[in-house]
Amino acid sequence: MNQLSESALKRIVIALAIYLTALFASNTLGLKIMPFLFGSHVTVGVFMFPFVFLITDVVGEIYGRHVAKFFVRAGLISTVIFIIFTYISLWTPWASAGEWAKESYNQIYGISGRIAIASVVAFVLAEFQDVFAFFYVKNKIGSKLFWLRSLLSNLWSQLLDTVIFMTIAFYGIYDNKTLLGIMLTWWLYKVLMGLLYTPLSYLGLRLLKEENT
Repeated sequence: MNQLSESALKRIVIALAIYLTALFASNTLGLKIMPFLFGSHVTVGVFMFPFVFLITDVVGEIYGRHVAKFFVRAGLISTVIFIIFTYISLWTPWASAGEWAKESYNQIYGISGRIAIASVVAFVLAEFQDVFAFFYVKNKIGSKLFWLRSLLSNLWSQLLDTVIFMTIAFYGIYDNKTLLGIMLTWWLYKVLMGLLYTPLSYLGLRLLKEENT
């Protein structure tokens, strides 16, 4: 990354900002579930989290495996710091003027801390797996068909991430039937959203390629 121009570094920083925003939005807002097809449920995190995998694929495509891994490490570090800040906020005493929000605050952010821990574990096992799978597929089928390479690498890594994340974050909060239903629909919906976001990934490729070529 030291050999990149100032303009290229700025674009990478913007991509990293979007990446981290999508990560934290899915972690903090993902507690909410909404009704889905056939009486199933899906978390609203499906709107944000596909960006996480797509962005690592895009920056990996343009700048290589090391930059993609850098994004994942940045996400891990940021999430760990977020966990620390979350539990500091939960452990500090309440002033009487703010106790009206105590119960709901502790409940929501207590679960958000658990969600963040789940995100860390899922990151270790799924995000690095996604980077590995993306470049493995690229080595097998070549540098064309970015959308297909991204889809193939995301199918397994998204499933792995979903199972690990949902089990750690929500086991015991929702009953097992609901949890399994959320896992299946969340995985399928994330894959679908990833496909729908494909034009955005190609836009990202174009913007980064303009500077990198």
